[in-house]
Amino acid sequence: MTPEEYIQLKAFARQDGALLSVLWIGSFLCYLAGLSNGTMGMLAIFLAIASPFFAANRLRHFRDYGLMGFISFRRGYAYSILTFFYAGLLLAAAIYVYFAYFDNGYLVNTFMQVMETSEGKALLQSYGMKSQMDEGLKQMAEMRPIDIALNMLTFNILSGFLIGVPMAATMRKEKI
Repeated sequence: MTPEEYIQLKAFARQDGALLSVLWIGSFLCYLAGLSNGTMGMLAIFLAIASPFFAANRLRHFRDYGLMGFISFRRGYAYSILTFFYAGLLLAAAIYVYFAYFDNGYLVNTFMQVMETSEGKALLQSYGMKSQMDEGLKQMAEMRPIDIALNMLTFNILSGFLIGVPMAATMRKEKI
């Protein structure tokens, strides 16, 4: 790959990463709203499931319009990894801002309220997970916003490495 091709690859990946991050941030916000509204929770799940298909569609767009219809597996995989990396950076920034300035313990308190309901208590007792859940919530409450953001960034980058393989294999189209 020439330096010009690499610059083009990064430019498309940055733009498409920004678009993917809008989808992910929307999913995150719907998840937060879904803690009190089931419809928003379902929308959050739908947006999360749709994101690999959206990324694959953007890879197809890059192949067809940026590369005149041809892309190797290697270039498609590099594009996918970079797209997920850039999207992950923007999502991590949004998550940091949310937990640093807006959350004020809302997420942990909501989980604790669910555990205190009769259904929550029965569920935890039936699986014998009361102590594990208490410990998990304690650890969650002690996490700093930067820790949460970095965990999400790591998860999204790893997702790009894994999801990029089938995306690049599916969208590969070599010149004959």
